[in-house]
Amino acid sequence: MDDDEKRLRSAERKAIRKTIRVTMALIGLTVGPVLLAVISALLDRAGLWRMADLPWWQHLLCYAILGIVTCILFILLTPRLLNLLERIERRLQAMPLADIAAGAAGLVIGLVIAFLLSRLAEMIPVPWLALAISILLYLMLGYIGLSVGAHRREDLAALLDIRGRISGRRARSDAAADGPLPKILDTSVIIDGRIFDIAKTGFLEGPVWVPRFVLTELRHIADSPDMLKRNRGRRGLDVLGQIRRELSMPVEVPDTDYDDLTEVDQKLLRLAKETGGKVVTNDYNLNKVAGVQGVRVLNINELANAVKPVALPGEEMTITIVKEGKEAGQGVGFLPDGTMVVVENGSRLQGATVDVVVTSSLQTAAGRMVFGRLRDD
Repeated sequence: MDDDEKRLRSAERKAIRKTIRVTMALIGLTVGPVLLAVISALLDRAGLWRMADLPWWQHLLCYAILGIVTCILFILLTPRLLNLLERIERRLQAMPLADIAAGAAGLVIGLVIAFLLSRLAEMIPVPWLALAISILLYLMLGYIGLSVGAHRREDLAALLDIRGRISGRRARSDAAADGPLPKILDTSVIIDGRIFDIAKTGFLEGPVWVPRFVLTELRHIADSPDMLKRNRGRRGLDVLGQIRRELSMPVEVPDTDYDDLTEVDQKLLRLAKETGGKVVTNDYNLNKVAGVQGVRVLNINELANAVKPVALPGEEMTITIVKEGKEAGQGVGFLPDGTMVVVENGSRLQGATVDVVVTSSLQTAAGRMVFGRLRDD
């Protein structure tokens, strides 16, 4: 989001807040006199007090005082109302569209049932009691319908035979048919930097998403007092700048956030699950958790391991023994791509460059390991 768009959105919010304040003040001025009229009518019907017996100027004074009091109360309640509306807005933005549609359908069903029951409540001979019961029915059944609709959208869709419209699975399949699914970058893969080279080769299809909460975490890392963390955070921001400047791939920054979650990894997984996107990461633990939750992941470490050349038994290679291995007599060296080579009886040749014959190789979660023996043995 650029600066002009931010300023425009801020101006719109200020205008909306000002309009709500003025509206609340006007409602407060109206509620007071209406409330006084209702109370005086009830007292008059009960034979306790007649407001009509008062002089006209006392009538006017009572209405004015109560109107001013309720106006002040409504003005004082306005900040709480604005905070409530902002929380509701954030919740709605974080909810999938399917849940919102199902909740609205449940609300309509609840209000229809409340309307039918309120017809029966009107048969009660006491008017105020019938009105109170009707209001209670609308509030209770409306809330129950909204809650049940949002949490049981699949059952509601089957009941109304509109599964194809509000089902999240259908939305994801439609998105897949329209084009490539979004690739959602996590913080670790941005800081790693290899994502730019992978995208530059064309192996990664767009669009690329960098959620707002990931950018916030990157900014916090870049502002860290620890020099290492600060350098890592700035590197991540530089990588994002390179992707935007040098690649034609579309990069989007969705504002979706989840206030009920604190960890960025959990937010990433929920966003990917709701949108059908794929998380791009190099975090081994995030990869495992995503697999449990059924979220698709593109792990660049697995990609790097997959494109390393395969060492077949009997092949020869030249390496430098740099250290001793875990087992007695073993020496360890590394290929140019970082693949570890364990050499039998190589510990005595530490620091020397030797010819090795491959005996076997092993693929692990941490990478590929090659085992070999000295060619002369």
